[in-house]
Amino acid sequence: MSSRNPFRMLVRWADWFELRGVYVPGEDNRAIDPWRDFGWLIVAWLAGLAVFILFLALAV
Repeated sequence: MSSRNPFRMLVRWADWFELRGVYVPGEDNRAIDPWRDFGWLIVAWLAGLAVFILFLALAV
């Protein structure tokens, strides 16, 4: 049985966002795509939300 590393899963998920493209400063001729431009931020926010929910579930 393989053990799952949550940090490896988060990094793989964030890398998936980056593979779709990363914002390049000075490239202002296109619309902002939140999945492409803020992938790491979205992953960090979702991970923080999951930890917060887990904390509340264990506290009750």
